[in-house]
Parts: sequence; C-alpha cells; structure tokens
Amino acid sequence: MVLSSTAALVRRHDRGRFQTALFAPAGEREALFALYAFNYEISRVRESVSEEMLGLIRLQWWREAITAAYGDASPRRHEIVEPVTAAIRERQLSRAHFDRLIDTRERDLDDAPPASLAALEDYAEGSSAALIYLALEVLDAATPAAREAARHVGIAYALAGLLRAMPVHASTGRSSMPEDVAAEAGLDPRDYSALRTTAALRKAVQIIAEVAARHLAAAGELRPRIPAGAVPALLPARIATTTLRRLERARFDPFSGAATRPDPLQSWRLAWAAWRGRL
Repeated sequence: MVLSSTAALVRRHDRGRFQTALFAPAGEREALFALYAFNYEISRVRESVSEEMLGLIRLQWWREAITAAYGDASPRRHEIVEPVTAAIRERQLSRAHFDRLIDTRERDLDDAPPASLAALEDYAEGSSAALIYLALEVLDAATPAAREAARHVGIAYALAGLLRAMPVHASTGRSSMPEDVAAEAGLDPRDYSALRTTAALRKAVQIIAEVAARHLAAAGELRPRIPAGAVPALLPARIATTTLRRLERARFDPFSGAATRPDPLQSWRLAWAAWRGRL
C-alpha cells in the first residue's frame, strides 16, 4: 500500500489511530490521517520546546493556521496544514473542536499535576474526545449517541494513555496524577518521581484505571444506538481496553512495562471489533 506523507507520519508516530483509520471507507481515510497528524503535531509541542513561552508561540501558530483554514485564503505551505485545511473545507468540520484541542494542549506546558480527577477527565475530553468528535464528522456519523460514546471513549483512551506514559512522565518531572487521587491513596510524590512502585502508587493507578473502565462500559451500553459508520472513530476503545487489562494483570504497577509493550495482536483485535461492530 502506497501511503501519503500524512498517512506515513501517522503510521510512524500514532500507530493505534493509524490502524483504526484503515477500517474507515477508503474515501475518508486521508481526512482522518490529516486530523491525526494535526493531533500529533500539537501533542508533541511540550517535548519539542525548551521553555513554556516557545510552546505557547507554537500553539498560537497552529491557532492561526486553523483560523486561516476557515477563511478564503490559500493555506500555509505545510505538509499537515494543507491536508487539514482541505478536510475542514471539504467536510465542514466544526472549528470549536480544533480550538479545544489546541487550548487543552496548553496544559501540557505546566508540570503541575491536575488538582483533581475531574480536572484530569476534562483534560482527557479536550485532548482526545474532541478529536473523535471531528472523526465522526468526517465519517458523517456524528449522531447524538455516537457523540456521547465518543466522549466516553475519548476520556478512557486518554486516561489509559496517560497511565501507559507514566514512566516517561515521571522520569522527566511531569505528573498527570491528580492531587486528590494521590492524597486518597497516600502517594508520596518522591516515590513517583523516583519510579518506585509502592502500594499507594498501585492504588492511585487503580483508581484512575477504574474510572477509565467505567467510561468504556458507558460507551459500550450506547452501542445499539450508534451507526455502523461511527465505529472506525470509536475503535480506540479497543486499544484502551487492552491497556487497562494489562495494567490489571500487572497489579496496577505502571512501571512494570506491562502496559508499554507493543501489542502484536492489536490489528487483529481492531479487525474483530470492527467486524462485530463492537467497541
């Protein structure tokens, strides 16, 4: 299969979403790849700058690119801006979702942990569910039930991803552990920073994992009302499920490596879910 440069970028840097896009109709895939490439670019801003102000400037550049996409001017010559602009104009995508994605990524520039689990869920919706809302629009499947499922799947996928990324975040001084969860579990921040597995850390991770699992269950309950065309946008639910199961088998130790190893059966799991129309 010959890939566009946008699709190749997504395959290289966001394997999960690349695989889910392959289950969309062929005519919709490039628009999905454009969305996922855009998401990758804004998600890596924190790691690509040396100070907060530079990150803010880069995110502002993307805001201006999106603003231009909703105007009449020619898009900036950029390998991602051009296909995203085409997707926006051809599919009449909602600008509010792009704005929320960019605004949410500003929080990545602050090393302070979220104050509460509710704040972390809000971040998860803004950084992940908003992208699924756009994918549903590309697939012309943004029904009320599909959008509600997207909210749950997006939150669960982001929470599972944050748990999977915890070793990297902890080693770089970044914490996505909500303060109220840490307090409830009795987690010592020094243990987290030192990548020490303790009973308190396991408890804190379990609390977040159980919230993610509840969101997946809520999305599953909506399945009878979700159009078949929405399934490719919602397949990240299957990836989140696997991550949470691996963590549970590792007794919720985020530093064990159980959740970070590539899943060799992921494409088959996605194919089975897509064939059955299951999340």
